[in-house]
Amino acid sequence: MKLTMERPARIAWLLSVSALVAACSGGQTDDLRQYVDEVRARQNTRVEPLPEFKPYETFLYQATDLRSPFRPSAGGTPEDILTERSDSGVRPDSNRPREALEAFPLDTLRMVGTLDQGGQSWGLVRANDGTIHRVQPGNYLGQNHGRIANITEYEIELVEIVPDGLGGWIERQASLALSE
Repeated sequence: MKLTMERPARIAWLLSVSALVAACSGGQTDDLRQYVDEVRARQNTRVEPLPEFKPYETFLYQATDLRSPFRPSAGGTPEDILTERSDSGVRPDSNRPREALEAFPLDTLRMVGTLDQGGQSWGLVRANDGTIHRVQPGNYLGQNHGRIANITEYEIELVEIVPDGLGGWIERQASLALSE
C-alpha cells in the first residue's frame, strides 16, 4: 500500500517539472534576442583617458632671517606671557567649607520660588534629588564655585569662578531662572 501512494506522487512531480521545462523552452524570447543583437551591433564608445596630474613640487621654506611664527611677537618667554595673562587675582577659596548645593551641576538645579521671612528674602532651589533648599545672597551653589549675588522674584543671580584655560581663573555671570 505504501508503494502505491509514493508512485502517483512521483509521477505528478515528474509531470509538473516537465511542464515547467517545456514552458521555458518556448519561442517567447524573440524580443530578448532582438535586444541583445541591437546592443551588439552598436558602435563601441571610446572611454576618455584619465587626466594627467602634475607631480607634486616640493617647497623649501628659507626664511631664517624672519621671526618664527611659533614665538610670541612681544618680548618675553611664552611662560611669562601665560603667567601675565592668567594672573588676574581671582581664585576660588579652597579653605572654606563646601555647601550642600555645590555637589550639583548648575543646570540640574531649579529655582522654584522665593520666601520672605522676617525682612529676609530667600530663594528656594530644588536639587535633582528632589530636596528643596533655602538660599540667600552669599551662599554657594553649582560646581563652579558659584556665589549668589542677588535674589529677585524671578531669578537667582550668581558669580561663578571658572578656569580661563591658561592656568588662571575668571569670574563669569550665571543665573537660575524661576521654573514653572
